[in-house]
Amino acid sequence: MMTLLKILLLPPTLNVLLVLLGLLLSPRRFLGALLIMLGLFGLLLLATPMASHALRQGLEPYPVPARAQLESAEAIVVLGGGRDYRAPEFGWGDAPANPTWRRLAYATHLHRQTELPILVSGGRVHDEEFAEASLMAAALRDVFDVPARWLEGESRSTAENARFSAEMLRAEGIERVAVVSQAWHLPRAVAEFESRGLAVIPAPTEFTSPPPEGLAAWLPRAYHLNQSTRALHEWLGRAAHRLRGLLP
Repeated sequence: MMTLLKILLLPPTLNVLLVLLGLLLSPRRFLGALLIMLGLFGLLLLATPMASHALRQGLEPYPVPARAQLESAEAIVVLGGGRDYRAPEFGWGDAPANPTWRRLAYATHLHRQTELPILVSGGRVHDEEFAEASLMAAALRDVFDVPARWLEGESRSTAENARFSAEMLRAEGIERVAVVSQAWHLPRAVAEFESRGLAVIPAPTEFTSPPPEGLAAWLPRAYHLNQSTRALHEWLGRAAHRLRGLLP
């Protein structure tokens, strides 16, 4: 149900629905034309570098952690960011998706600076054969030559990443962790982990790049529509987290 709701509320499906509704209401010319314009113009605007940068920049409050902050951490937690199905080049069947590779690379960098143990977190969103955490551990081991001490393979969302990871870490007496994810995803992830009683050092990677100057900042591209959709998904996630906190 939640997956369907997200699809309906995010581009391009939302824009298509607005256009279709506008066509259905075409006898009421003003309202129908307004909905069609909102759908088409919104789609084009979200596909521009300027819009995608503006949406993502507001999600990235955390700077790169200072060395002194990392010295107080007891572990590094890497959140799963998706998988590529039947990726042949590594021989594992599935493999981590590109966002996950970026997180693993940065976690490796932090591990080599601090020698902190690593927990990888990610389950089976669609009942896959292997948990995402298993793929992440294989990537750390075979590609980066870094071990993962803990594998949390039950979670299917950021909230469950925090819940199950916190249970594993507290069982080891660990209370303060560096959490690695994309810069735009970390505010929600930090809030989830802190709600589970852990002290969190945000460790962001993949910051948004500024848009080009001049007309190029307003030229639509599919890449920037994807980035805008990711950002809107994250804004929706943050709103859902706040709403959940208000409910009894």
